[in-house]
Amino acid sequence: MKYGYKLMTEEHGPRALVENARRAEAAGFDFVSISDHFHPWLEVQGHCPFAWSVLGAIAETTSRIAITTGLTCPIIRYHPAIIAQAAATVAVMSEGRFSLAIGAGERLNEHVTGARWPSAPERHEMLGEAIDIFRALWDGGVHTIRGKHFTVDHARLYEKPPGTIPILLGISGPRGLALAVEKADGVMATDPDKTLAQGFRAKAGDKPRYCEVTLAYGPDEAAALKMARDRFRFGALTWPAMSEIPTVEGFEAASQFVRPEDMADSVGAGPNPEKHLAAIRKYADAGFDHICLLGVGPDQTGFIDFFEKELKPKLGAFA
Repeated sequence: MKYGYKLMTEEHGPRALVENARRAEAAGFDFVSISDHFHPWLEVQGHCPFAWSVLGAIAETTSRIAITTGLTCPIIRYHPAIIAQAAATVAVMSEGRFSLAIGAGERLNEHVTGARWPSAPERHEMLGEAIDIFRALWDGGVHTIRGKHFTVDHARLYEKPPGTIPILLGISGPRGLALAVEKADGVMATDPDKTLAQGFRAKAGDKPRYCEVTLAYGPDEAAALKMARDRFRFGALTWPAMSEIPTVEGFEAASQFVRPEDMADSVGAGPNPEKHLAAIRKYADAGFDHICLLGVGPDQTGFIDFFEKELKPKLGAFA
């Protein structure tokens, strides 16, 4: 069992993200996972730096901790060849500590170039094609590829990765699961769904199964739950809405009636480690083996200290 720290680009500026990654490594986290967005979900979050610039700084600032995206959409706002080059560069800078986690994206971030927003089945088809482009370019040599969705014209990576870059696929249902079994080296999910983790393991073997757990640490449980509501209530909308709403204003409106108590069953909140461990346990029981802890709010120093002193000593029970 591995435990990670979520680098929320929506909640923190670039310098803070790099410092948080450094602190996470010192506190004993096994990996960091960084969101790759153009917009935050809600106005109160207030940030969204370019994840790939931050990744370069993190690769240089840390020395042990594994690094992954969570998630990058490599099919609309980015061309797959550009992400192949970006991932290879971070892999070189981190000396092989990097994994590329990709997903079908959200309209919130991908519409900014004016590109058409495809249906979910088409986006999954595009993801499969993107994975093939990554692997071809990472293997070296000059490539010209003319696929159904993407063209690569006489492209060669001169900064090859030092080894294989694992590709993790974000999944939320049967379509994503089937694609992951066919093409990915692991999966990443946000729900404690046994059909995803155990379904992938049954069909693909013992490959990494990443998940993300939302926690709201603070000295008062009610205040921490309110903080989770104020900053992360968008998660209560579930994936079909989260992938389709195009603006921050839309998320504000769609989530305005979510109450703190609506999030009590899904978010570990307050100062009691048992509340947080109960939230983590759901994902461990579902079959995930790389659990990324997302600490809501500005006090990341407090959250990382809480992990090191209160949570980490007790997490061995889930191994």
